[in-house]
Amino acid sequence: MKTLEELNLVDDFLVNSLTSHKIYGEQSARYILECILHRQIGKLTVVPQRFFCGENLETHGIRLDVYLDEENGEIFDIEPDQNGGKEEIISLPRRVRFYHAKIDASNLNAGDTYGSLRNVIVIFITTYDPFGLNRMVYTIKNGCIEVPELEYEDGAQTIFLYTRGREGNPPEELKQLLHYMEHSSIENASTESLKKLHRMVTAVKRDGEVGLAYMKSFEREERIRRQGEEEGRKAGLEEGIIKLSRKLGKEDTEILSLLQEELQIDEEQAKLILEKYQQ
Repeated sequence: MKTLEELNLVDDFLVNSLTSHKIYGEQSARYILECILHRQIGKLTVVPQRFFCGENLETHGIRLDVYLDEENGEIFDIEPDQNGGKEEIISLPRRVRFYHAKIDASNLNAGDTYGSLRNVIVIFITTYDPFGLNRMVYTIKNGCIEVPELEYEDGAQTIFLYTRGREGNPPEELKQLLHYMEHSSIENASTESLKKLHRMVTAVKRDGEVGLAYMKSFEREERIRRQGEEEGRKAGLEEGIIKLSRKLGKEDTEILSLLQEELQIDEEQAKLILEKYQQ
């Protein structure tokens, strides 16, 4: 795991800590948005790691990295994403579809008309090329296949930003911002605006409360990792005992005794393990 000093703005923890910071949060979030959208943004309310729960225990919820509520009514969601596995890339459009659905559902109150549904822009900042065309900017909006020029404004928009893309003549300021977000060092703060952003990033990294939160998140991840390793080791031991016992022709009663002895468990627990591997 990286140290806090080694984190870049494409790392969830740092971008959350920066945009939600009590001093630098709104200012940094506005600069990032204005650079991406090439327009002025009003006063923002930042909600880091906004959760939208499922309707019940059987349905999926989501956690948004940087949820921004603008005073003029627009909603923005910024998602730095480094999970460039094949399956993740294939499912990315459906993931975005789900994000839009959950955001919309939470912003239309009972009795409101559909016309009052707010504009939503979901922005993915990726260190991998989501569509393989080497573009820095992919802007997605709904439209009519038969009549592409037909104006169809449903208020939903998705922007994918590939930090290393070169095709499509992306604006120079955006190229510099995305390069800095992936490599957040003073050497890559090539403009006055980025130098100002870097000073904010540096101050946030040196903030004692941020450091404590990162240490706690590190400890939590280490605890989960150790637990996973222990569970994996135990599962491997269980499987090994049963497979070897079967190979040696042992009866179930002998296997149960061996499980109890090797795993230090009672008979009921041993029976459950044996049943699991008989299914």
